[in-house]
Amino acid sequence: MPFVVRDQSGQIAEVHHARSQRAQEELTPQDPDLQQFLVTAGGSRVRDALSDSDHGLIRVLEDVISVLIDKRIIALTDLPAAAQEKLALRYSLRSRLADLRGIVGDSDELQLP
Repeated sequence: MPFVVRDQSGQIAEVHHARSQRAQEELTPQDPDLQQFLVTAGGSRVRDALSDSDHGLIRVLEDVISVLIDKRIIALTDLPAAAQEKLALRYSLRSRLADLRGIVGDSDELQLP
């Protein structure tokens, strides 16, 4: 059963898997307050976490596509035109960053003084 911490107005502010000094109130998973919290505050936290991970996942997908193309498993032209354009732009931008060696580190962020 979940344990919750409420704010001064009585709204759920935190949900925990186990009882703690802060989270003493136990609710059933069907509790309307808990359900509302999960839909609003909890849901927005999940959306924020997903959004934060998008950048890293995009880079992973870009690298996977590059490996597949390099190994001649797929050709760039096998992809839809919109995907080809986006990949071409990203390859061009990465090439420009590579040309800036010395002020650009491995993280692709400028290392200016």
